[in-house]
Amino acid sequence: MKPFDKSILEAKANEIAPVEGFEASFLKAVRGFPFLLGEELYLLLPSADNIFLADLLERQYGRPPNIFLAEEDYIFELIQKFYEIPPELEKETQEEEPEDLELLKDLASEAPVVRLVNRVIREAVEMRATDIHFESERQGLRIRYRIDGLLHEIATHPRKIAAPVISRLKLMAGLNIAEHRLPQDGRIRFRVGGEDLDIRVSTMPAVTGESVVLRLLARRKGFLTLEKLGLEPEHYQIFLDLISQPNGIILVTGPTGSGKTTTLYAALSVLNKPDRKIITIEDPVEYQLQGITQIQIKPQIGLTFAQALRSILRHDPDVILVGEIRDLETAEIAIQAALTGHLVFSTLHTRDALGAAVRLADMGVEPYLIAASTVGLVAQRLVRVLCDKCAEEVAPPEEFLAWLERLPSLPEKVLYRRPVGCPHCAGTGFYGRIAIYEIYPVDGKLRRLILRQATEEELKDWARERGYLSLFQDGLRKVAKGITSLEEVLRVSGGN
Repeated sequence: MKPFDKSILEAKANEIAPVEGFEASFLKAVRGFPFLLGEELYLLLPSADNIFLADLLERQYGRPPNIFLAEEDYIFELIQKFYEIPPELEKETQEEEPEDLELLKDLASEAPVVRLVNRVIREAVEMRATDIHFESERQGLRIRYRIDGLLHEIATHPRKIAAPVISRLKLMAGLNIAEHRLPQDGRIRFRVGGEDLDIRVSTMPAVTGESVVLRLLARRKGFLTLEKLGLEPEHYQIFLDLISQPNGIILVTGPTGSGKTTTLYAALSVLNKPDRKIITIEDPVEYQLQGITQIQIKPQIGLTFAQALRSILRHDPDVILVGEIRDLETAEIAIQAALTGHLVFSTLHTRDALGAAVRLADMGVEPYLIAASTVGLVAQRLVRVLCDKCAEEVAPPEEFLAWLERLPSLPEKVLYRRPVGCPHCAGTGFYGRIAIYEIYPVDGKLRRLILRQATEEELKDWARERGYLSLFQDGLRKVAKGITSLEEVLRVSGGN
């Protein structure tokens, strides 16, 4: 890598163009200054080992950039000059948030605001974010990305641009920019690097101004297959046997954002054959599935989960997915469907898989109906995957080895690694996520326990007797394989 000749930049300053899709704060974090000079793509870096940004640029432009070395202070100076909020935006916005709707529309459509919003979305996609948070606060407009399940602060912009940016997002989502008192929901279609992106938009009024959260949903041509979900071999076979049942209900539990939709879609992709009719009821429909009838519920017009479920039973389905069981009515209809020859999938928000049976009973479902209809109980969480570029193998702690000894079956080899952090993973030590599971097929003894409304502890004793892995134990297996860290598993499972 050659040192950069600063005189080139000084002589052709007016011809320099910033690269679309990058935020100043991001470039400072990865310590790189990309720019275009005519048709040529350049990148200034402080050291030869900082290749993360070069990889991003090559993916975006289809060719590697011309890389030169430069001092870090000089790089930061150029980022400040070419990538900070454009000066014209400072002039065009007022000190106070504008109240005039026409003025607000004009500001929201101005090129600097449009560029800023587009840049934030593109950068989020490049950084593998699932959500973008725009938060109006007293000190400014804070922008955060959720990457691998955790929020990262990206930038705080002057408060004066909050109203135009929020209004721009509302316009893109077809929302009412004059409504600041009530939450609103909408969708945006966006194209990034040749890929279509569905963006779910949610606005929320707050004391310091409106907050907007964007959920980024890639319109993938293919989804994770069952083989790629991260299931241990014994879990894979149990799950395959469950979804091969001709009827009954399979309940998948876990908090929001734990990957339940991905698991259910992977199951449906196995069952999606010409001789089967599959219907889903979702809120919202996150991804469109070829060959499957998907229904978006609309409570405002009376199309609830329960109402939609009643109707689809007259459409001769073989397999039904109910996005979530939220009330007794939906639970009873789903169970009746399972008892009358349909294979039903649904989700519940419970701490673990066995808690699903207890939750249904708490809703008011008769224990005999739960016992008769349920064929499988699944729980899952997502843990971050250690970055292969920088993870370091270390000696496992005694506590971990003691936990490992209590597993039903021991791994042949232990590869214990810890996160380090590098440009590839943006210094986090992790890159991507994988699920940990507990999967329980309902056998005769478990049915009897459910029927007599056994406690959760009694249900867990049954699972231990059968040698089934808990969430924590499945996580320990993945720690032993060097896939994730012990701290990650403890964070999401609580060590139970």
